[in-house]
Amino acid sequence: MASPATIPISAPQSAGGLQPQTAIATPAFRSFISRLSSSIRQGFSQRRPWLELLDRSSFSRPDTLSEAASRVRKNFSYFRVNYVALLASVLAFSLLSHPLSLVVLLSLLAAWFFLYLFRPSDQPVVIFGRTFSDRETLGILLVSTVVVVFLTSVGSVLISALLVGLALVCVHGAFRMPEDLFLDDQEPANAGFLSFLGGAASSAAAAAAPAVASRV
Repeated sequence: MASPATIPISAPQSAGGLQPQTAIATPAFRSFISRLSSSIRQGFSQRRPWLELLDRSSFSRPDTLSEAASRVRKNFSYFRVNYVALLASVLAFSLLSHPLSLVVLLSLLAAWFFLYLFRPSDQPVVIFGRTFSDRETLGILLVSTVVVVFLTSVGSVLISALLVGLALVCVHGAFRMPEDLFLDDQEPANAGFLSFLGGAASSAAAAAAPAVASRV
């Protein structure tokens, strides 16, 4: 007897018409997180003692506006890492007080990470059988970002939190006498308020650059 014919079996498609895609480029994403966290830890290791920041004996009212501006400039140079931590705390508290805005913002960031920055360039975005090119994906993400930031409560929450944080920093810098601070006159000119974040930004850009360059 002849052997029965072999029936070809095709792999079933996923529900909803979505084509199966390979996993996201986890090595690139892990490298990004590792470099970013390492740079942030290195930057925050330069923070000043919080007791020095809150020393009540070092507070006094400035006599003139120019003196207040000089104090703010010197305190920015000395307490810049502490000020950034204060801004981040105010921003985090504001977002936690508005959970819907936090969820929307995290969803937007996740979309940028997993649909564009760290998605393999040879794996297009396929939703319900519709394939989106890199330009279409980028355009949708840009429009979504503009809508979320400027047309929803997320933007107002972020802006109000930053304004409150900057106000606290400026008030502290104006009333904190910097005479007891050991300011280094040889400090590089670019070591300003956010200079220590440059390493984190550079590392993050280096980690994401290969994924972005492959789509240009």
